[in-house]
Amino acid sequence: MSPSTERILHRTDIHLLPFLALLFLLNSVDRSNIGNAESAGFTKYAGLKPEDLNDAVAAFFIAFVALQPVGAALGKRVGVGRWVGSVMIGWGLLTCLTAFVRTRGQLITLRVCIGALEAGFYPATVFYLSLFYTRYEFAVRLGIFFGQYAVAGAFGGLVSYIVFSLFPSDDIASETSKDGGGWHSYQVLFICEGILTIVVAVITLLWLPTGPGTAWWLTLEERAFAEQRIATDRASDSSSAPEYTAVSSSSGDDDSDTENSPEYTPSSSASSRTPIRHRTSHPLLKGPTSSTTALKDSEPALTRADIFLAFTDTKVWYILLINILSSIPSTAFSIFLPLVLSGLGVSPLAANALTIPPFLCGAFTLWTITYYSDKARCRIPYILLGLVINVAGLFLALVLPESWITARYLSLCVLLAGSYVASPLTVAWLSGNIKAPGRRAVVLGINGWGNLAGVIAGWLFAPEYRPGYKVPLAVTLAAVFISAVGYMGLWVWVKRENKTGRPGVGRWRRWLWRKVGGRGEVREETAEWGL
Repeated sequence: MSPSTERILHRTDIHLLPFLALLFLLNSVDRSNIGNAESAGFTKYAGLKPEDLNDAVAAFFIAFVALQPVGAALGKRVGVGRWVGSVMIGWGLLTCLTAFVRTRGQLITLRVCIGALEAGFYPATVFYLSLFYTRYEFAVRLGIFFGQYAVAGAFGGLVSYIVFSLFPSDDIASETSKDGGGWHSYQVLFICEGILTIVVAVITLLWLPTGPGTAWWLTLEERAFAEQRIATDRASDSSSAPEYTAVSSSSGDDDSDTENSPEYTPSSSASSRTPIRHRTSHPLLKGPTSSTTALKDSEPALTRADIFLAFTDTKVWYILLINILSSIPSTAFSIFLPLVLSGLGVSPLAANALTIPPFLCGAFTLWTITYYSDKARCRIPYILLGLVINVAGLFLALVLPESWITARYLSLCVLLAGSYVASPLTVAWLSGNIKAPGRRAVVLGINGWGNLAGVIAGWLFAPEYRPGYKVPLAVTLAAVFISAVGYMGLWVWVKRENKTGRPGVGRWRRWLWRKVGGRGEVREETAEWGL
């Protein structure tokens, strides 16, 4: 690794990665805090039925999933910094308003609106992250980023424990001997977490650059080299043609990939490549310095061919199906773990405190596995490793007697340890195997429909299955096992295509392309699949 690359990675790891991780942490907290609130009597004191919470969770994920590709595309078109900062302010305000819910309709409406605003956050930010790192630098960073989903559970449990101790409701006051001061503990929780999200959102609008070419933590020369190394990595594993032949520029679908732009001058060294335009690091703070800057930026444009090839790729839909099944444990337990722990006979305060170790197990296991996945330069075997751990934990949680409280708690730690691995490594696999940036963004948006697992979880972990949740655990175990079989099938599929050659665009796709008014030809890449 050259000193220039080392410095670029070091400074990007310091200035960008932790901040994006913080954003995803808050995103995950605001998504799952309804479970912590319920452990403190949310539905009881708000005058709701327990099943209203499950319906609200399902409604959230329906909106969240349905708008994933739209959110991802808007984030890419508007710019990730502007998009993420703006929607975070919106869902932060709605989180605060959740504290004052009094009817089922209010709760479901607020959760649907929060889901709509959060839609596209993950695929847009993952695509954004991929602009700064090469394929085999990406998974470990994505693991750190996605690991905040698990850390959010631990953070949410800690915050809930503190808030519930300081502002106890009637059923918690006996544990703390304190008066809540007229506020229910769940109300304080929603307001505190909502305000924190709004504050960080404002900072986001000023912090995030449009891409490596406008990274304010790098020098002009380093920005140019940072762009070049990503472009080189995307083309390095193949001398094949691009994934599609771009339509004529007269159609208006101009692919503004940096390496295809007029300002890009290929060279053998970073120093000999000089960007002709001067780009501002913070577009919200300064205006563009030229018309060229206004027309181009570091995030490539989205074309009709990108969308067509993404939506007609059978592998994308196959992977989506097995990703949904593998994501049920992470989405279910991120919300319902405090309630599952309450079923072990512990108090609401203890239940929230006890969520911290299982979620930390999930985070540390994810970081470890993604680190070795990057070193080995393969994904699918490590996805399977995570699923095996998950199956083991689910099996133990299901079969252990309810009286074995410690053993069942440890089984939940094992379960959570394997729950967060499959999703980010699936994203890393897709990102590494799809070279066209626009198509990659759309595919990640489609893959975001994996959050349909949240709809399943919302209805699966229903109040009638408390306290042991045996039926939900059995269904989740079956889903994860089927997912593991599916990933093994994907492994066989891509290895076979690596031997026989990847198929091109078939007749039906060419016919459909013409039917939807496509101009020019579309074609698939011929490079081997990475495992």
